[in-house]
Amino acid sequence: MQYIPNIIFVIILIAGIGYFTKNVRKLIRNIKLGKDVDRTDNKKERFNNMARIALGQSKMVRRPIAGILHIIVYLGFIIINIEVLEIIIDGILGTHRIFAFLGGLYDFLIGSFEVLALLVLVSVFIFWIRRNVINIRRFKTLKGWPKNDGNIILYFEVVLMTLFLTMNAADLQLQNIGADHYAKAGAYPISQFISPLFNGMSEGSLVLLERGAWWLHIIGILIFLNYLYFSKHLHILLAFPNTYYGDLNPKGQMDNLKAVTDEVMLMMDPNADPFAAPAGDEPEAEPEKFGASDVTDLNWVQLLNSYTCTECGRCTSECPANQTGKKLSPRKIMMDTRDRLQEVGDNIDKNGSFVDDGKQLLNDYITTEELWACTSCNACVEACPVSISPLSIILDMRRYLVMEQSAAPMDLNNMMSNIENNGAPWPFNQMDRLNWSQE
Repeated sequence: MQYIPNIIFVIILIAGIGYFTKNVRKLIRNIKLGKDVDRTDNKKERFNNMARIALGQSKMVRRPIAGILHIIVYLGFIIINIEVLEIIIDGILGTHRIFAFLGGLYDFLIGSFEVLALLVLVSVFIFWIRRNVINIRRFKTLKGWPKNDGNIILYFEVVLMTLFLTMNAADLQLQNIGADHYAKAGAYPISQFISPLFNGMSEGSLVLLERGAWWLHIIGILIFLNYLYFSKHLHILLAFPNTYYGDLNPKGQMDNLKAVTDEVMLMMDPNADPFAAPAGDEPEAEPEKFGASDVTDLNWVQLLNSYTCTECGRCTSECPANQTGKKLSPRKIMMDTRDRLQEVGDNIDKNGSFVDDGKQLLNDYITTEELWACTSCNACVEACPVSISPLSIILDMRRYLVMEQSAAPMDLNNMMSNIENNGAPWPFNQMDRLNWSQE
């Protein structure tokens, strides 16, 4: 009978981690639906970017208030959950505060966790005010699930930190009355002010309170872990690979399509025979699609970007097109890409392989009006705290419109015709270019 709680704990732990692992495998599969792209170069620079941007939060603090609050919540959540290791070991072995043998170091750790827990609660309260009371435009425009999702995470944080402090306060009270299995261990700079609320409670009631908070805390962490897959807060996990695999090219440098580059090089080679048959007896492969009309036409880094998006809206708030009333929102581009990718993934789960559903990212999610409103200024890329590039998706979808559908705006078609005919974007014959100098 004494081992029943341990067995129940192990079952809950395995179920929680197992379900999380299943969803992570689906996540990786969905990301791998994208085209291959090599991001294995310059490993030192990539590690530096990951350490500076993902771990060091360097781009978050460009907006100091939100940045500092985010660092508090981030560090608090990560550091406090070091205690989860102790909880897991205690749950499996049936021990209580197994790391108490660390003595003064243990006191320091528990005391630090408590201070961080209080700071997290204060920061979360301010975040909730910013999201729901202060009319910050980039949050005000979020409706429905995206708005609720952000609030749910804040509520999770409040519940987990409150359970942590309640567990410690009840534990401290049990230590003070000399209860069995509750030896003096830890320092409690915050919960020592909560503990007097439990004065007068019986030992049995205190044990029930402490154990209840302990169980709810670890179950809450497992629920939160599995909620991440369905939430924008996947960035807690994906910010690290996303910053590592970010594009290292200078902003504004655009990738050339290999098929087009090869064709141009062939045209410029005086020794090449454009009518020569392909080498070997194998039939010529079907030409690859230019650009992207659906998520499977994008590369896997772009799909990783979509899952990493925090929906913070910094990209959209910096976008000059959005500021002047255009329909373009870089945040929406990323959210739409993720929604479509998730839809494709669900289709595969249901049918075993993808069955054409008559939809695609272009038009069903992202309109041509949004795509052509972009000025390609890279403001959204520069603003993103985790190195996401909405611009790369916009450019690939534009390529599809121009090179596959010949569906560029009239002004752009006129410009390209002028370049083809006159060698310049203006509608003047090359012989007339210097006429202005005669006036």
